[in-house]
Amino acid sequence: MHQIKRKLKGTMRKRIAGSKTALRKIKNIGSAMKKIHRTKIFHISKLKFGRFKPKIKIFIEKGNFVIKTVETARELENILRLRFKVFYQEILEKNAVLPSDVDIFDFICDHLVVFDREKQKYVGTYRLNLSSFSKRFYSAQEFDINNILRLPDIKLELGRACVDREYRTGVIIGLLWRGLVEYIRASNARYLFGCSSVKTTDIKEASLLYLYLMKNHKAPDELIVTPRKNFRIPSFSKYAAGLKYDSEQVSYVKQLMPPLLSFYIKAGAFICGEPALDKAFQCVDFFTLLDLNNLSKEIERRYRISE
Repeated sequence: MHQIKRKLKGTMRKRIAGSKTALRKIKNIGSAMKKIHRTKIFHISKLKFGRFKPKIKIFIEKGNFVIKTVETARELENILRLRFKVFYQEILEKNAVLPSDVDIFDFICDHLVVFDREKQKYVGTYRLNLSSFSKRFYSAQEFDINNILRLPDIKLELGRACVDREYRTGVIIGLLWRGLVEYIRASNARYLFGCSSVKTTDIKEASLLYLYLMKNHKAPDELIVTPRKNFRIPSFSKYAAGLKYDSEQVSYVKQLMPPLLSFYIKAGAFICGEPALDKAFQCVDFFTLLDLNNLSKEIERRYRISE
């Protein structure tokens, strides 16, 4: 009887200890979620007080559309809602109490937008982070980019590009690039860089695309970057090295590439190594670098970048 009682007491202690551990984990998750929520509220509250001004002003009229940089907190609020609609509701199929895609970089960046005057709505956006004004970059959260930041001349990080679902005909991306050309001229930027997202977390798909990009659009060795520890795909190099890849798979691989990454490649961009895994947005990100001194002639003629 004494042995049975001791065993029961031991079992109960283990269960209580396990319950306490589980409760601590739940509390930690809850605390993290509260922290994210508080951070989001803090960023949005900054908008309420109108604390936003553009670094460079762009304003272009093209038919029913206006291409410009955001000038007020109210405009930025509209853009954050557009991004939430695309990135969270549409892609991740998620909702939130605060329907805004916002982080700390939104207050140190410029925001290029396309506005439909006829329907009175914002339909496209790009986030622009210029090295002349900032030493902090979104890409640096996922990759070690110190070698890129040491490059001479001005660098411009592109990010958070999105277009309203009703306007995805290629026209809005074209208008955004017309605005981007004006921004490049005004800022005298030479290098464009950023994370090009591919909507997959499948290691085989990511590896096939990586092998294709490294074969055809690999950056010089001195410009290769590596994902940071928390963003690495486990055993990616080993898996990719053992994967069979041949010319018959090219058409399949090209289908994996989103239009924006295809456009950067067409413009003459390099891919700077292995992709990072973005768990929050359920995608892989390829670090992409474009030297405007080596821009393809077709894109240069289309957008008259050299003028």
